[in-house]
Amino acid sequence: MTDQTPAQYTGPRRILSGIQASGALHLGNYLGALKRFTELQDTGAPLFVFVADMHAITVWQEPEKLAAQTREIAAAYLASGLDPAKAVIFPQSAVPAHAELAWIFNCVGRLGWLDRMTQFKEKSGKHKERSSVGLYTYPVLQAADILLYKATEVPVGEDQKQHLELTRDIAQKFNNDFNAPGYFPLPEPLIQGPATRVMSLRDGAAKMSKSDPSDLSRINLTDDADAIANKIRKAKTDMEPLPETVEGLEGRPEAKNLVAIYAALADTTREAVLAEFAGQGFGAFKPKLAELAVSSMANVTAEMRRLMNDPAEIDRALAAGAEKAREIAEPTIAEVKKIVGFWQG
Repeated sequence: MTDQTPAQYTGPRRILSGIQASGALHLGNYLGALKRFTELQDTGAPLFVFVADMHAITVWQEPEKLAAQTREIAAAYLASGLDPAKAVIFPQSAVPAHAELAWIFNCVGRLGWLDRMTQFKEKSGKHKERSSVGLYTYPVLQAADILLYKATEVPVGEDQKQHLELTRDIAQKFNNDFNAPGYFPLPEPLIQGPATRVMSLRDGAAKMSKSDPSDLSRINLTDDADAIANKIRKAKTDMEPLPETVEGLEGRPEAKNLVAIYAALADTTREAVLAEFAGQGFGAFKPKLAELAVSSMANVTAEMRRLMNDPAEIDRALAAGAEKAREIAEPTIAEVKKIVGFWQG
């Protein structure tokens, strides 16, 4: 290790992200990830979007259900507007180099780094000893997912920034340890838009989640127009009218959430939403939000249902994407093995 400024990565710009194959995608996934992915595919940088089925098995998954969930995530990618001609869409497990690079990074990373990961503490709770080794080390696999393609930018929510910092630490340590300055990039986070963290429709302090026992807490990507409108109508609110400023939403989590959802669906700002609805109650605001949500999501939900009824189409897209991903990944892992000193034959 030295005190000198590390060499900068000089390779091409690339963007990568993925969603865990745990099924039941909802509006939070759409606004926080899927909608952003479709915008990023037209930025001129190659976009890699994978289904994180290897991450999914850090907790027990029924094998048949896992396969179905992988297709469901892929269907959501396609229904949201991702174009396989512009973005590389693939299942993580279809590219063996993810696991190979993760093992090498397990030997580069340090226990102290993983001990600081707050998500493991949250997911394991009081039963750390009963958790899988994979749940503990999955941030290392995330680093491999990103660096295998030498991604320079990663769309992340606030809750994933710590994992991206770990990726940067692993990349820098690998570059230093193996005297390979600038070999791996130090990827930067992309945090976009007014609704990157969508909250529950029943509790503005809790993140929208498929695990919430109340289906009214979320808008599923398979919901039809009537279901979407009904859930908006029944969303929890308070008795106060909407304020004139964003600062006026503080202490009002449900109001803040609905305004952010409106802004994200309308591709505008919370300030613009409040300028239009300031002083109005939710009796006036909710019908407008329901109308906007239905019109914005109608094509996505219809296409999602169509694709789920045609698994062969989904499989063709995944197979083609996996082939493209392997073409990029295999030269990288071969070079890494050589750098590390593995036998070349």
